[in-house]
Amino acid sequence: MTRVAIIGSGPGGLVAARYLQSEGFSPVLFEQAPVPGGQWSGDPCCSGVWPSMRTNTSRVLTQFSDLPHLPGLAVYPSNREIGDYLRRYAETFDLPARMRLNTAVREIAAVRGGWAVRHGVQEEVFEKVVVATGRYQRAEIPDVPGLASFSGSAGVAHTSAYKHPDRYRGKHVLVAGCAISALEIASDLCMMGAARVVACNRRQRYVLPKLKAGVPTDHLLFTRDQALAEASLPRSEFGARLKALVLDAGGSPEQYGAPRPADDIFEAGLTLSQHYLPLVAEGRIEVRPWFDRVEGTQVRFQDGGVESFDGILFGTGFALHMPFLDEPIRRTLNLGTQRIDLHRHTFHPQLPGLAFVGLWDQAGPFFPPLELQARWIAYTWSGAVAAPTADEMEESLAACRARGDVPQKTRMNLVALSFARAAGAEPDPKRWPALKHALRFGPLAPVSFRLQGRDALPDAAARFAADAAACLVQAGP
Repeated sequence: MTRVAIIGSGPGGLVAARYLQSEGFSPVLFEQAPVPGGQWSGDPCCSGVWPSMRTNTSRVLTQFSDLPHLPGLAVYPSNREIGDYLRRYAETFDLPARMRLNTAVREIAAVRGGWAVRHGVQEEVFEKVVVATGRYQRAEIPDVPGLASFSGSAGVAHTSAYKHPDRYRGKHVLVAGCAISALEIASDLCMMGAARVVACNRRQRYVLPKLKAGVPTDHLLFTRDQALAEASLPRSEFGARLKALVLDAGGSPEQYGAPRPADDIFEAGLTLSQHYLPLVAEGRIEVRPWFDRVEGTQVRFQDGGVESFDGILFGTGFALHMPFLDEPIRRTLNLGTQRIDLHRHTFHPQLPGLAFVGLWDQAGPFFPPLELQARWIAYTWSGAVAAPTADEMEESLAACRARGDVPQKTRMNLVALSFARAAGAEPDPKRWPALKHALRFGPLAPVSFRLQGRDALPDAAARFAADAAACLVQAGP
């Protein structure tokens, strides 16, 4: 039986192990933490969750197709509930026996017969390796003149290190950035007793609330219809369509007292937060431009304003960080802080037997595309589906090289459909007339990709119809 090393036991590693196991492989999961779950484990060594954090994706889109959530779970579950779900998933598929916990991999290198996985003083050779460490490992804090001199009592930290809201109670806090973590933590701070919260950013993004009339907005944004529109419409036309949906759901930031974003939604960017803009409207969060200097406790903003703060939190993203890949592998992948050259985010033609899971910078729910990517890897290696050709992979690599080492968001609906097609799991609406409307306009729920093809489930149609009904989308035409 072919042994496969899986580096990481977060959602990507677990779902990869589940499908590789079902395709006849023998997976071994290497996990640096004492528990599985990755970011959702809550372990300080690898998790960026904070105590009050809830998912920013709905429960329907934060699960795998094999294991529904337990009854009674909130629409947006807590981080602890998702951690429990992942442990239950691992137990359901007998994965704990395959885990090497407290085992950090220090190097992966190509050797005769496969890949050397080096951990501690040991070396094991595996025929195949899946890297599933995630892309949120190295926090990025920008270089701001004088930042090292900051002397506020709460210090400087990245939002990934935000664990104790009480540390900021009664204090003046600056939150830098406009991504999800920055907006959610700014909201958390002012609701948990910070004396003053100021948010600053280089550019104002559009902000989508989590719910529109009780329906999760990820059920409206991440649909097959949106994916088909993005793939077929001119960029400007799709951008106008996306912007209209966002404005209809929650309005524009300047209506709440935040700066007005650029008219082009792709230039401005889009993020998600339920409470941030209402808190700006209430005056509980003040929005300022970016800052260009720090002196002691004093922060100088680009509009000339100066203010004193007790703490600064940076929600300014992450860099790709895979120091365990040896230099020849990193060179082949053209690995940078924001880039990795891969065919469909997964394979490289010069690195057969090595695959990557979940390393694209995604906008939207992660669980559905993670499962589809894991299925594609497992099916390709087992021979159940045809492997990509050399020409296909070279074309993908050329596109990667053209993008360069710059951040670029990938919307979940496009990447999910790409993996589904590669795995032979995209449902054909003509075969499912009773689900035709739901398949077009309902959420890209994981169970919708178990209707046909390899690993089809007998109850998939009924479960998907229920998922669609929950977001007020009728199943039939």
